[in-house]
Amino acid sequence: MQSPSFDELLALLTAAPLSSTDLARLRDWLDSIRDPAECLALIEAAAAGRPCPHCACARLHRSGFASGLQRYRCLGCRRSFNALTGTPLARLRKRECWLPYIKCLLESRTVRDAALVTGVHRTTSFRWRHRFAPGAARHRPAALTGIIEADETYRLESQKGSRTLSRPPRKRGGAARRRGINREHDCLLVARDRIGMTLDFHTGRGPVTAAQLHNCLQPVLPGDGLLISDGAAAYVRFALGAGIMHESVNVRAGRRARGAIHIQNVNGWHSRFKNWLVRFKGVASRYLANYSGWQRLLDAQVLRTPAQWLCAAVRQVQ
Repeated sequence: MQSPSFDELLALLTAAPLSSTDLARLRDWLDSIRDPAECLALIEAAAAGRPCPHCACARLHRSGFASGLQRYRCLGCRRSFNALTGTPLARLRKRECWLPYIKCLLESRTVRDAALVTGVHRTTSFRWRHRFAPGAARHRPAALTGIIEADETYRLESQKGSRTLSRPPRKRGGAARRRGINREHDCLLVARDRIGMTLDFHTGRGPVTAAQLHNCLQPVLPGDGLLISDGAAAYVRFALGAGIMHESVNVRAGRRARGAIHIQNVNGWHSRFKNWLVRFKGVASRYLANYSGWQRLLDAQVLRTPAQWLCAAVRQVQ
């Protein structure tokens, strides 16, 4: 049987009565069709002018092509590389599917749903999620300004996907063996200023300490800024040691705000993050930082298109 030509297919589509659902499916199908050269061109443009990823030498010359990408040879260490060397996307295949897959990330699709849309295996979809999401999440503000709110959110430790568990299994997530925040909980520290710039830090298990606050917050807080937190003693010790202006709100006593002194912005981010995580039906502790970075990008809306996301994942972080 001879396949119909494009003109014949176009005539059939023009003559057929298409519903709004049919039109939406047709648009999604057209959006999924990408020229592989488009992805390669974006990668090359994003990595233009980068030095050698092995020794940071800027003296290099062209050294042929491989898999559609220009290769370079460093005149310092004599090693070769391409635009993806040293990035989270190195050695990934099926580049013609990358842009449609990133569109699935922007839509917060599940692993299986994204695999179905892009035509890749579910294990490939999972691998790509944890390459593209943390790769683009390197695009983050260097520092916060003005009034900065900081607070932690805790999630019960999860070993989802592990073949061997270091503890007895819990049914459907279960609950901690002890009350309160303890070493069974993962701590996600979030700092957010009043213009919406947000930074997230996975500090490990248990309550946050002053030393962890120093490692995470000290490099990103301005000297003339104001840090606002809850009444945890770790923030008081950190602020005194770092010489930073600090105010606290006693949330446990029901006093959530004193005029402009509150942590409602960062608590709102926590709420959006937890509601967003529900669709994934549990997140392993070792991937929690990947998901918080993913949600931070979606919430900030700084990378709105697949092309912008891809370029952010390819660019070398200084």
